Amino acid sequence: MKASTPRLVLASTSRYRRDLLARLRLPFAAIAPDVDEAALPGEAPAAMAQRLALAKANAVAAREPLSVVIGSDQVAELDGNALGKPGSHARAVQQLRSMRGRAVRFHTAVAVVGVARHFLQQALVTVTVRFRCLSDDEIERYLRLEQPYDCAGSAKCETLGIALVETIESDDPTALVGLPLIRTSAMLRAAGFDPLAAAA
Repeated sequence: MKASTPRLVLASTSRYRRDLLARLRLPFAAIAPDVDEAALPGEAPAAMAQRLALAKANAVAAREPLSVVIGSDQVAELDGNALGKPGSHARAVQQLRSMRGRAVRFHTAVAVVGVARHFLQQALVTVTVRFRCLSDDEIERYLRLEQPYDCAGSAKCETLGIALVETIESDDPTALVGLPLIRTSAMLRAAGFDPLAAAA
């Protein structure tokens, strides 16, 4: 990166997104966006993910106008309805029971905003995950072992949750974890950040 390159900021406190962005070996700060993540009436899951990703980026960019800010959001969808973060064991059990033997779509949106540079790019990556016909015992064992109560869809497919899955369809597998790195790295290159040059 050149000396004139602005600061890079991730508008998130998610450890999953921090770990993913760190793969690009670009120095960055993480700032909480403080955005209301409630769905709007009648809002489709994919539209919700896109709206929230941009809202998070804009919220932090308003405080960091000289920085380039990354916002991201993920919404899981089953039968047209959004599956949020369960937050509790009981709700996670309900989610996984509803998902067994079914295909769930995980919509992950990313927005990159640079106020001073008048820069804005957005993308949406959808990953389709088909879950096995899980028994109640398997669901209970998995949840006790991994406790994925802060994950949309109640499963961490990057770790033990992969054992719950039959197939995954995507052109950007990192999107399922919470940040589509293929799209994000392309946007960052357009904004003046080169991960390969930074890592050299």
